[in-house]
Amino acid sequence: MDVQEQINEQIASQPEPKRAEMQELHDRILRVLPDCKLWFDNGLNSENKAVANPTIGYGFQVLKYADGKTRDFFRIGLCANKTGFSVYILGIKDKAYLANTYGNTIGKASVTGYCIRFKKLKDINIDVLEAAIRYGGTEQSEISG
Repeated sequence: MDVQEQINEQIASQPEPKRAEMQELHDRILRVLPDCKLWFDNGLNSENKAVANPTIGYGFQVLKYADGKTRDFFRIGLCANKTGFSVYILGIKDKAYLANTYGNTIGKASVTGYCIRFKKLKDINIDVLEAAIRYGGTEQSEISG
């Protein structure tokens, strides 16, 4: 199964109305980052145990580890969780940037150094979320793993 099929299956597996909202988020991210690389992380470790929620990834960056090894990874992640959605914005060096820049205007959401969590689309200002995604998808920095 290719990445697009995995993404379609992940979105389709969500109950309504979460399915429609996840599809809208996916479509909006693709409009903000139209030429980005798509990823799908099923959330399973090497022993096939669930360690994270399945995540749709967008964009590209190189993770650098202390031992000098590198790993390719996505910049933006979208996943459904028990209470709503998480949008991960990875690779931002300033861990206060998201909260300081978008936290007061995004609406009813939790904003951390790399994640924006919210229950429903109606709870947030989607234009602010798109601005955060645009920033995260275009910031060119390498991050340490």
